Amino acid sequence: MSTTIDDSIPGGTIDRAAFGRDWESWHREHEARRADAHGFLAVTGLHWLGDTAVTLPDAPGTWTLGPDGPVVSLAEGETLDLAGETLSGEYAFGEIPERGGVSLGFTDGDVAGVVELAQRGGHTIVRPRRADHPFLAAYTGTPTYVPNPRWRVAARFRAFDAPRPTAVGAAVDGLTHVYDAPGVLEFEWRGETFSLTAFPGHGAPGSLLVLFTDATSGITTYAANRSVSVAAPDADGATVIDFNRAVNLPCAYTDHATCPLPPSENRLPIGIEAGEKTPLARVIAGAEVSP
Repeated sequence: MSTTIDDSIPGGTIDRAAFGRDWESWHREHEARRADAHGFLAVTGLHWLGDTAVTLPDAPGTWTLGPDGPVVSLAEGETLDLAGETLSGEYAFGEIPERGGVSLGFTDGDVAGVVELAQRGGHTIVRPRRADHPFLAAYTGTPTYVPNPRWRVAARFRAFDAPRPTAVGAAVDGLTHVYDAPGVLEFEWRGETFSLTAFPGHGAPGSLLVLFTDATSGITTYAANRSVSVAAPDADGATVIDFNRAVNLPCAYTDHATCPLPPSENRLPIGIEAGEKTPLARVIAGAEVSP
């Protein structure tokens, strides 16, 4: 068994072979979720609801934004499925909360699809997803750095007295996201201390999410952002940032995304040579898939 001292974790050792296998298993699962038939790689468009009705070219319904929220009008023969309920005719969804949304299933011949209705940055959006999207069919995976235990670094979480509303930009011009940051994560790299604003994570209670760029951004990794999930800190604030698990957000793959950008303090001056690299292709709005 090949082991090495993990200098980032006091007293820690790493079985490199087991570390590599664990990472490979995690990344396969991550890629499988990304390439799901109704995942983000299946998104065919991004439509903004406002005063003008929007008819989707590749999904049912004509969509409008009324005083009480979004409304869909379905033509004869058109239906949508909402949590097992079949919708037809006209249906009002009511207010959609910020960062909330609903998924509506549909079929087009023998093709299954989903219409995502969501609220992002104060705007109501509609995004169809189709299992037959050519970009999804052509997807062969995302290149990565070779996993290396040295990028698994000890970190200390320092909580704010109260969560701080933090405004960040978005992959779409003119859009702003606001998240409540519970605190910062501090870590050392080659004798220098860095601090990253953390947002609530999407996993276990207390988990954290970090949006960041670094010196590799725009060179070997996607220019706008990457993210890394961090396990909930212990009672003393101790946790680990495993940059090997830094991943691309949907905006790295498609223009039809509204992903948040990192806050300015999360733009690291060092090169994080770990995790996912720039995708091999992306969807350009109004154009064919671009390499």
